[in-house]
Amino acid sequence: MDAGTRRPRRDGLSRRQAITSVGLAAAGLGALGTGLVLRLPQAAGGADPAEGGTPSPTPSPTPDLFAAAQTRIEAYLADLGDRITLAVRDQVSGVELTVGTRPFQTASIVKVDILAALLLRAQQQGQQLTATDRQRARPMIVSSDNAAASALYQRIGRVNGLTAANRTLGLSETTPNVHWGMTKTTAADQVRLLAAITAADGPLAPASRELILDLMGQVDKAQRWGVPAAATPQTTDSYVKNGWVPDDSNGSRWEVNTIGRLVEPGHDWLVAILSDNHVKLSDGITMVEKLAKYALGELRELPAVTIP
Repeated sequence: MDAGTRRPRRDGLSRRQAITSVGLAAAGLGALGTGLVLRLPQAAGGADPAEGGTPSPTPSPTPDLFAAAQTRIEAYLADLGDRITLAVRDQVSGVELTVGTRPFQTASIVKVDILAALLLRAQQQGQQLTATDRQRARPMIVSSDNAAASALYQRIGRVNGLTAANRTLGLSETTPNVHWGMTKTTAADQVRLLAAITAADGPLAPASRELILDLMGQVDKAQRWGVPAAATPQTTDSYVKNGWVPDDSNGSRWEVNTIGRLVEPGHDWLVAILSDNHVKLSDGITMVEKLAKYALGELRELPAVTIP
């Protein structure tokens, strides 16, 4: 059992890449809510003449290529035949993709949010984590320990504490619950959380970011499913936190969520997949892994973008 109730390996880039919104009509996705939102980088110029260089064109994916990727990924999600949403951001190219806006129960992925809130609270108070806090943080992330999560949730002030921290972290679609596992969130908000804990210019201090990523990079082998399934031989760093729980309000069908980061040459992927209505836990794991592999496979095929 993973959630707090039965109901229901390195710092990111310091600059925000310039991106251009592309309005793309989305086909109906049933329980997914609205369709896909896709942002892509602007074409970048070559060397700056002020620096003595000669401007030269830089290759950039065209809207047509992104639209084609949209169509394929959208169709793939529709074919999965279950309730599932996806958000992806590449912190190198600035490509950002979201399918579905429906909020889901977090289960244990909220433990990353709790740890970020704990570290932010210590920063704001000019303090370090206590030895006890550190002792609890490790099992909370590495082995998804629920007792440790409950204790640290109490430490941050539960609903009010997490709500305040999320404002600083940039989350706008997450609703904390008195039972931490029943917190509601969206895939897009989970990518915002991942961005906040990887960005060198984000609200968390370097040591805080390092601690979170270090623990997400050491998750127990039995729990290293989900986002890491999309890694390739070129992937140098992999971070994950998963959440899974049977939903008593839905015939004990499983909610299965995965959030994580994959770093590889030319890419720094932040990925969040939220889903529910799975008859078996293994069904949910298979589905989120298939989606992670497919979506990143499509996006890796897009032409490389050089950011000056």
